[in-house]
Amino acid sequence: MTLSPNPHGEILRAAIFHTPHDAFREPALETYSDGGLLLRDGVIAACGDFPQIRAAHADASVRDLRGGFLIPGLIDAHTHFPQIRVIGCLGRSLLDWLDHCALPEESRIADPAVAKETAGLFVRELAAHGTTTALVFGSHFAHATACLFEAAQTAGLRLMTGLVMSDRALRPELHQSLEAAYRESADLIGRFHGRGMLTYAVTPRFALAASEAMLEVCQTLLRENDGLRFQTHLNENRDEVAAVARAFPWAEDYLAVYERFGLAGKRSVMAHDVHATTSQLQRLANSRTSIAHCPSSNAALGSGMFPLREHVEAGVHCALGTDVGAGTGFSLLKEGLQAYLTQRVAPHGMLLGGSHLLYLATRAGAEALGVERQTGDFQTGKSADFVYLRARANTPLAIALDRAEDAERILSVLFTLAEADTIREVRVQGKVVFENVAPASASE
Repeated sequence: MTLSPNPHGEILRAAIFHTPHDAFREPALETYSDGGLLLRDGVIAACGDFPQIRAAHADASVRDLRGGFLIPGLIDAHTHFPQIRVIGCLGRSLLDWLDHCALPEESRIADPAVAKETAGLFVRELAAHGTTTALVFGSHFAHATACLFEAAQTAGLRLMTGLVMSDRALRPELHQSLEAAYRESADLIGRFHGRGMLTYAVTPRFALAASEAMLEVCQTLLRENDGLRFQTHLNENRDEVAAVARAFPWAEDYLAVYERFGLAGKRSVMAHDVHATTSQLQRLANSRTSIAHCPSSNAALGSGMFPLREHVEAGVHCALGTDVGAGTGFSLLKEGLQAYLTQRVAPHGMLLGGSHLLYLATRAGAEALGVERQTGDFQTGKSADFVYLRARANTPLAIALDRAEDAERILSVLFTLAEADTIREVRVQGKVVFENVAPASASE
């Protein structure tokens, strides 16, 4: 698609939904049933009711997208690029699944041809599912992690990733020496960090697979380089928690391992935290460490029910992650539905509405990744990152939307029934990164 060259900008006319505030703390959903989103030079110049936007910007071009919905670009706070081919490896718990499914596949990424192909496939699937920003576990191999950075830049996505660091407890081919882990990480930082929309994330696999010396390397990299992010796993599975306790007998708990090396804090995202204690929740909140909630993965591996209410009440920030490939796919809309479903049956679960799900999949992710000033909602001055959704005619989604009487219901229907073909267009910084060119029904 050729974007409008009009120097006065382009107004997209459609129903608009976004959550510029924390939906767990205050009413956050802003909606415009006949909305106008003004884009100019890749930035959101205005958002509001279409008649007002049009009147104030009469020289801008207009693209009529009525019948569909504009939401901010989706933000995935936790996923793994080498694991795309093991989605659906069911029936195992975490450590067993790692040994028999994930780690053998991750070893294949040592082949440069496999790494390049997988990176391209991975970023295409992100874009096709409406994900415009992602925090991604890279590979244990530096050349494969470089392939992911390059693929994301070519695709036009905002991406954070890094070399996965480990020196024990995994397959030998996935281990690095301390010197190699530091050297290869430093090289990747120099090549990619801050290049366009790319950010480097220091990435020890998890405490069980990283010695104290390797965690010190992580600490050193963060101290030596400005603006890096940090990601790892925490409290995912009871067997894993017990194994970490044996590996670090001096530590009060799992979180204390990371705290000792200064790895908890506002730049850090830790995935899962299914088995958090009260003490850990308080310390996570105090340090402003974010948690990536991955409900489909937690269920698929039998890891447990995420205590969302306890996190929210303790003040721990939570976002949403697909956790490909233990998770069941790339769609953050489906991940939001899984969050709703699991909370409905979890002990002390939270009743989530459409605004909570939209927040978790957009603004919450931006806050967790430290890019809330750039993306996550439609406030003026932010990057023009968005997803255009539109139901195909005579589908269950279209039928349910016809009966949806308010914005919360519309969002709930979209999270429940939207499929891949619902996503018609995805943009980052105003540029199209995915377009569904399948022919539309004449009745649409």
